Amino acid sequence: MNENSFTDKQDLLDGKRLYYSFLAGAFNVFENQRMLNKINVFPVPDADTGTNLASTFRSIVENTSPSNNVKHTSVAIAEAALTGARGNSGIIIAQFLYGVSNELEDKKEITLQSFAEAMQKAVDYAYQAIANPVEGTIITVLREWAEYIYTAKDKFDTFEALMNESLAKAHESLAKTPEKLKILAKNNVVDAGAQGFVIFLEGINQIFQKENVKKILSYKATTTHEDAIVLDVHEESEFRYCTEALISLTGTDKAKVKEFLTNKGDSLVMAGPESRMRIHIHTNEPENVFAHLADVSTILYQKVDDMVKQNEIAHRRKHEIALVVDSTCDIPKEVIEHHQIHVVPLNVFFGESQFLDRLTITQEKFYHLLQTSDVYPTSAQPSIKDLTNTFSYLSTHYESIIAVHISGVLSGTFANSSKAAEKIRMESGKRIDLLDSRQTSGAAGLIALRIAEDIEQGLPHNEVLARAQEWITKCKLFVGAKSLKSFVKGGRVSPAKGFIGSMLNAKPIISIDETGKAQLFDKAFSYKGSFKKILGHVTRYMNGKKLWGYCLFHASDPETANWYAKEIEAITGQKPRYIMEVSPVLAISAGMGAVGVALMLE
Repeated sequence: MNENSFTDKQDLLDGKRLYYSFLAGAFNVFENQRMLNKINVFPVPDADTGTNLASTFRSIVENTSPSNNVKHTSVAIAEAALTGARGNSGIIIAQFLYGVSNELEDKKEITLQSFAEAMQKAVDYAYQAIANPVEGTIITVLREWAEYIYTAKDKFDTFEALMNESLAKAHESLAKTPEKLKILAKNNVVDAGAQGFVIFLEGINQIFQKENVKKILSYKATTTHEDAIVLDVHEESEFRYCTEALISLTGTDKAKVKEFLTNKGDSLVMAGPESRMRIHIHTNEPENVFAHLADVSTILYQKVDDMVKQNEIAHRRKHEIALVVDSTCDIPKEVIEHHQIHVVPLNVFFGESQFLDRLTITQEKFYHLLQTSDVYPTSAQPSIKDLTNTFSYLSTHYESIIAVHISGVLSGTFANSSKAAEKIRMESGKRIDLLDSRQTSGAAGLIALRIAEDIEQGLPHNEVLARAQEWITKCKLFVGAKSLKSFVKGGRVSPAKGFIGSMLNAKPIISIDETGKAQLFDKAFSYKGSFKKILGHVTRYMNGKKLWGYCLFHASDPETANWYAKEIEAITGQKPRYIMEVSPVLAISAGMGAVGVALMLE
């Protein structure tokens, strides 16, 4: 696009002009997401409005390209927004953009009048998406801005003049949000979502003024708000989990889904058409929400955020270093909460039904499906987008980040996390270091626990990282399974070995080698025989060395895990750090009844 295009036909809007305007607005949001997180108090003080809006606009930036046709560009922007929308404000924006894409004329260029009419009509879409619209939030500023655009459209000859004057109206509306919503007045802030929308408009306005598209990609907004007040006291919601899904309805209609969800929580927003609908709700029952959605739709995407933890991170953060693990890192919930560890879930699939490991599928539900489903489950690593959102959010609250992941040989999680971390390093300037644990389950859990304890003691990032790399070499894991069947189905053991093993009724003992690859370490010909062999391997691994700690993990067999604990305590003189059930993702390979021990040397 020629840099002078913004001075040509300024009374008309084409696709490229719309596209680059959105980019300018999006980059302004990226610049100010930290501030938006800080002032977030409504509907809950989870300090993630900036991150959610950034995710929504990042999806537009990454998944659209300029087109000469304004209708085509608008449709592409709306589809990308619905795909990447997060949080109340992000989904409201996405629904507004969906309305714009429906209402714009199918022309290469549109006039000021057509633009204004589409904006006004699109506001109705946004209101229809919200179960209980609350004035004094982003929806108010969006409506009053669009109303001004419509009423003032005949006063201006250029989009530049119209956008400049409408920005002043948006600022005026934003300033009045505390008058409409008591919680904003109480905390002496404006609504974070509304502020984000105004920041977006500021970016658009600046590109109209600069009239130089080439500068956008390196554009740094001149309007920043880093001096915003940091809030210390917040009220917590009765609902803990911010739950979102992108679905395509198959077995019902939108009204029936809304009726079901209305009784499951609050802050319900439903955006987009039934063929690609974005849902947001605050609930205490994410697993029940997704169980219902799985029955009536194809779930294209899902996420669950713990708003209690987000509130603690924003206002009662314990450390300056964030520790991130994935859900295959078996470490107890109480330890995770005590150390404020951040867990990124892997995905579990039963056919087309998708679940988030430990979040939208419990162990009980998993084992029920394992026994009743016609298809064997599979797993997949977190997407780059989800990992990017995690690092983006944490970078606004922490000085640095350390992430520990399942062996890169066993999963693509580490590879995806590396790409996401690099992106956020570039955006935030924060340090993000990743560790390939070359382990999984309890072994990765012990590594994470030891890192968490070092962070708790206040050790600097470099020292924690160096010590962690040493601990990775001092871990060993032994897993006793009832058969090789699950390992074959999960792709960890070849069918040929599985056939031979079944013929011999072998009870496999699985371990992880130095490269992080799962190996058939040993075998026994009875389940009790595998117990004795594992205890022998534990003794030989220690070989007189000092043990830092060990843990037990199992797939629906706590009795055997407790037996192991007593036997290993007799050998080591130590009680286990913890005993817990493995994540559903790991149970896919290990199978029901598998029991394992992980050890770490000093």
